[in-house]
Amino acid sequence: MKQFFLRIMRRTMLLLVCVFMINSGLFADVTIPYILSDNMVLQRDVPVNIWGWAKPGEKVTVTIGSQKASAKADKKGDWKVQLKPNPAGGPFELTIKGKNSITLKNILYGDVWLCGGQSNMEWPLMRSRNWATDKNVANNPNIRLFYVPKKISLKPLQNTSEAKWEVCTQESAASFSAIGYYFGKNLTAEIGVPVGLINSNWGGTDIETWISLETMYADKDYKAAIDKIKGMDLDQLQKDAEEQLKKWQNAISNEDPGIVNKWYLPEFKTTDWKTMRLPQAWEGAGLPALDGVVWFRKEITVSAADAGKEVIINLGPIDDSDETYLNGVKIGKTENKYDLPRSYKVAAGSLKAGVNVISIKVIDTGGGGGLWGMDNQVYMEIGGNKVSLAGDWNYKVGLDLPAPKESSSPNSFPSLLFNGMINPLLNFPIKGVIWYQGENNAGNYIKYRSLFPTMINDWRSKWGNADFTFLFVQLANYMEPPQFPQQSTWAGLREAQTMTLSVPKTGMAVIIDIGEAKDIHPRNKDDVGYRLYLAALKVAYGKDLVYSGPIYKSMTIEGEKAVLEFDHKGSGLVVKDKYGYLKSFAIAGADKKFVWAKAYLTADNKVVVHNEAVKNPVAVRYAWADNPDDANLYNAEGLPASPFRTDDW
Repeated sequence: MKQFFLRIMRRTMLLLVCVFMINSGLFADVTIPYILSDNMVLQRDVPVNIWGWAKPGEKVTVTIGSQKASAKADKKGDWKVQLKPNPAGGPFELTIKGKNSITLKNILYGDVWLCGGQSNMEWPLMRSRNWATDKNVANNPNIRLFYVPKKISLKPLQNTSEAKWEVCTQESAASFSAIGYYFGKNLTAEIGVPVGLINSNWGGTDIETWISLETMYADKDYKAAIDKIKGMDLDQLQKDAEEQLKKWQNAISNEDPGIVNKWYLPEFKTTDWKTMRLPQAWEGAGLPALDGVVWFRKEITVSAADAGKEVIINLGPIDDSDETYLNGVKIGKTENKYDLPRSYKVAAGSLKAGVNVISIKVIDTGGGGGLWGMDNQVYMEIGGNKVSLAGDWNYKVGLDLPAPKESSSPNSFPSLLFNGMINPLLNFPIKGVIWYQGENNAGNYIKYRSLFPTMINDWRSKWGNADFTFLFVQLANYMEPPQFPQQSTWAGLREAQTMTLSVPKTGMAVIIDIGEAKDIHPRNKDDVGYRLYLAALKVAYGKDLVYSGPIYKSMTIEGEKAVLEFDHKGSGLVVKDKYGYLKSFAIAGADKKFVWAKAYLTADNKVVVHNEAVKNPVAVRYAWADNPDDANLYNAEGLPASPFRTDDW
């Protein structure tokens, strides 16, 4: 009996020791942020940080190639080592060793670029104009891709949501930024080193959400709003927002009558449902202000010959999320990917001869909602044959229930996306940034003149790199072309972007010639990436080349004519018009009333602008409109002139 109790006591003591060791963190693993993973590109020729978390006081050793560096975790458990500069090359293995060991494989040294902004930077390669051919050459092991998951936060985060670096392949590039891909493809081919691309963007966002809160504090225009935030319990506010979001998600998942009453079953009667032609956003089809859930159903008759075959159902992009059913069986689900075309492969045997039912639960958190692509994106493919699904669908509202804005909108407060999608990257050295944003700030373009340079300087300060290259895209032409000269907020935003060129080591890609009147997302992303690449060669790499189109320099008045001079003329100014006529110029006198003008090039690369009705010209504008679709001043290298005005009216 004594030996029995001794055994019990020994086991009890051992258990207590184990519990103590676990609770005291002795078994805590060394961990690292998601931005450090297999397949990553580390910035060449500069010191590189490797960091993470461990038990306080734990020694962590990092090894790559012949380099080895160690550090101890501080009292919070944070650790960081700095590797010495390394030239381009690889692949390498990187080992991080503490109580446990982590090995990262297939690592390259090269140049790392952040691709940031709104939906035009987010726009995926698979939806650009040349995807059908470019996908066949997308496999490029010298390009690596990292997609930062969407995340808003009231406080700066130290890590992104789960993500990893991927080698550029047809599959990984398909949903990656098209502009980023074309930029990286051109760059690595020219400079001969690996390129890492970090995709951190969110459609429909203001620039304010991308700037750190400390920097926004210093702006008097935001003082009242930020003082309000400063007085909040951010931890509690974050918890409350997350709780509201959970309640909304629970309602969407469990209280939606379409789920409760099984609207997806083929036998469910839809006699009281309405009809909507798809694809189109539902705001223009009878549901102008609905956020929440709408169900769509369509019956498709299948022949006996096709029954039993494998089928692919393509629905185009759906804003924002969907659950799709075929004959009552869920065949696919995509969450929070408003711009991703849905394509669901269904196993053979799912189709039956006769009537088949496709049911779609569409969830919209705000803004546009529904199947919003093009007719040719909505079809069913059976045995290689396409059957169009565009046309009339039955629909019924499941829940009219907007998502809580504090937890769903990145524009609710300043700095939410900086906190969630930029701050976690600040330890990771980069070569530069390519940026496409501004549509959301066009309504206050005057303020953008200060906000945009502020953001650039803010990021440089936070990264601890005062002059990394920052390249940006000027807004494309969009909306209806003007009948008469008029004011334009988009032109004002383009002007604010051009002014930002005064910030050192910046460059701008002008795309006033590739926009689409009816689509804010022009499909020509290859030219955008190429023009950013040209700017990178000059600004970041010091190459001697023409990288910009003409930019207005000065004006002199000679009688009834205004004579304009330009920088960045390249090999000479040219008119992109078979008749040689310059277009999109307007002129005004002291009355400030602009009229369309005649304009022509001189032999010494100047532009002369005049109108017989304006005897004493005072000001000239070029391409000053939301959509100046006739702008045709270029340099001989094929780069378009930036829109401008000589006045400040």
